[in-house]
Amino acid sequence: MMKKITYTIAGLFLLIGSLSVNAQMKMSVQDCTVEYNLYKGEVTGKNFDAAKKRLTNLMTNCPTLSVNIYKLGTKIVDDMIEKGDENGGVALFNKIYTQRVKNYPKGLGKVYSDWANFIAKNGGTEAEVISLLEKGYKADPTGMSAKNIYKYFDVVLENNKNNNVQKILDTYDDINDALEIKSGKYQQRLSKLLTKEEGGATLGKKEAKSKRIAEAILKNIGIITGGLDQKIEELLTCDRLVPLYRRDFEANRNNGQWLRRSVSRMFKKGCTGDALYEELVEAYANAEPSAASKMFYATLLEKRGKMAEASAMRKEAFHLETDPTKKANLLLKDAQDLSRKGRRSEARRQANEALKFNPSNGNAYLLIATMYAKSANSCGTTLFAKRMVYVAALNKARRAAVVDPSMASKVRRFVKSYKSNIPTTSDAFNEGYKTGDSYKIGCWIGETVRVQVR
Repeated sequence: MMKKITYTIAGLFLLIGSLSVNAQMKMSVQDCTVEYNLYKGEVTGKNFDAAKKRLTNLMTNCPTLSVNIYKLGTKIVDDMIEKGDENGGVALFNKIYTQRVKNYPKGLGKVYSDWANFIAKNGGTEAEVISLLEKGYKADPTGMSAKNIYKYFDVVLENNKNNNVQKILDTYDDINDALEIKSGKYQQRLSKLLTKEEGGATLGKKEAKSKRIAEAILKNIGIITGGLDQKIEELLTCDRLVPLYRRDFEANRNNGQWLRRSVSRMFKKGCTGDALYEELVEAYANAEPSAASKMFYATLLEKRGKMAEASAMRKEAFHLETDPTKKANLLLKDAQDLSRKGRRSEARRQANEALKFNPSNGNAYLLIATMYAKSANSCGTTLFAKRMVYVAALNKARRAAVVDPSMASKVRRFVKSYKSNIPTTSDAFNEGYKTGDSYKIGCWIGETVRVQVR
């Protein structure tokens, strides 16, 4: 009889235990929320041992309740490592991030970049770090830190410079395409805030914060693009590009992305005089009829003397593009082409048109600045007049960095050059001017500026 009672009681305990496990495995949203709030309190109070147990429960039974489950979990990891349990901390971090990626597959460029930083700092191998960076690059290179983008690109550069230059160029283009999209987004945001601020209005706290974030992100983008350009500069010569594109042209004759990148790079590097450039442009126009391809094709028509057709093609391209940032870039390309041909007044007009669609297009201001500087000797009859042209150039260059912080480092050398050429105090005195006086610059520039001296 006693045995029977004992077995019955034991069975009840097993049943209750089983029901408890099932209840835990089927925690309601309310139960999960309560557990999460307790977990958050434990982490905030630095009661990490208790928080670790709740973390395990939340990851098991409430994995999609909040991404903050995983973000707060890293504080537990930091505590474990600080107390000497590095192996346990690393194992828990990897578990947290593996599950975070599975349940919250957003912003993975930054997630993998941060994961790589942690692994590198806590004894991970070079191969493990690079593997995570590759995943971050594939997910979203714009989310990676500048340091990690450089690190990943260095690996690609080193592994492929002798046998697969195209792989290097593709990686470079992927990163720059992504950064261009991100840059356009923050340029538009910044331009609206600058317009409001420069109109005399005071930005609210949220707006001021948004402005700081936009400026910081654009500055970081400038650092990344400038650094990548330096790393790849020796590969971007016409002597290298033409044979490479000639070799791969037939295989990519219908590949719109490959053609767009090839044409764009040859245009930027001044390789447009080579016969291959015309072939690439025609193939690009056929493979991918778009605003950008039509714009390139218009320059080809103009080169062949078909001015009316070229003009019509440009108008079609501008009409076809609806995105303001991309439209601004099209207008800027046209301005750059006109500038190369010495048609500076027309180029400035197009650059100013570009600024109407994207007031934070710093390259438009910089183009105007460089054209002004090149005109110094022809836009003044006296030394003072010539040097005042550099004041106009300096103003435009400075404006480029204000509206687009990504250009800060690039603009710096232009500013330094222009400042060294503005009038001296004696130049101004001899002409009867002092600092702050208005001065009208002649010839095609026709702009009134304030006198500055060095």
